[in-house]
Amino acid sequence: MQYSWFNRNLKWIYTLPAVFFVLIMMLFPIIYTVRISFYEWSMSATTPPAWVGLGNYIALFKDERFWHAVGSTFYFTIAALALEVILGVAIALLLSREFKGKNLVKTVFLLPMVATPVAMGLVWMLIYEPTIGVANMMLKGMGLQPLLWLASPNQVIPSLVIVDVWEWTPMIALIIMAGLATLPSDPYEAADVDGASAWTKFVSITLPLLRPTIIVAAMLRLIDVLKTFDIIYATTQGGPNFASETLNLYGYVQGFQYFKLGSASSLLVVFFMLVMGLTLFMIWMRKRLEGAS
Repeated sequence: MQYSWFNRNLKWIYTLPAVFFVLIMMLFPIIYTVRISFYEWSMSATTPPAWVGLGNYIALFKDERFWHAVGSTFYFTIAALALEVILGVAIALLLSREFKGKNLVKTVFLLPMVATPVAMGLVWMLIYEPTIGVANMMLKGMGLQPLLWLASPNQVIPSLVIVDVWEWTPMIALIIMAGLATLPSDPYEAADVDGASAWTKFVSITLPLLRPTIIVAAMLRLIDVLKTFDIIYATTQGGPNFASETLNLYGYVQGFQYFKLGSASSLLVVFFMLVMGLTLFMIWMRKRLEGAS
């Protein structure tokens, strides 16, 4: 009898420990961060946390540096995500065709994605170096004026967007290529019979059928772009003059440079809610598109 019960519930017996461990690893940091956000604490062993209630949140929303970080986060996220989705779809369509050397091109194209972001940030910092960097050498070779790239408040975010697009566009392209491989051939055959052009087939067939896949790819990158830390910290550390300081970076500075654990925790709670809200919106949009199709 006991053996029969064990055999029937085998899948739960083996999976519950792993599920329990993952839940603990996920829930404990969130609950602890929310708790600390209601205290003022400098991570001192001699000074215990002091209860301030919503004081950290009130101070956060009055902080001009916080709102500047919000603007930088959205600027970086929207620009990087839009370019990565557009280029990813275009590259996926190109690589889905048969041509000589296709496998070699795929391999070279995927190399940036497998590199360490911090190492790539350091490499791009050398590329953007104003005097000896390759970027300005190329501009001079084309007869253009050199740029300050990472040293200019107006140019630093676009420069970082280029790095992120270069590294993570292959991920979008891979997901889109997987979606292209699952598309039915019947609509294309009917379009060929009607004499439709390649652009008409893309707009009327490929793009509508790919929309759920594009939404999934965009959602995955959205979460990752919002949390971008390594590239920015390795290249600019939020400078110049906080021009590239995102919410993730500002939370790190508050917590581990200023040792304001309560303020940092309240910022991260707000940031978590922002990421969660945008993710749920993307999931809702995907379900709506699937229902419409």
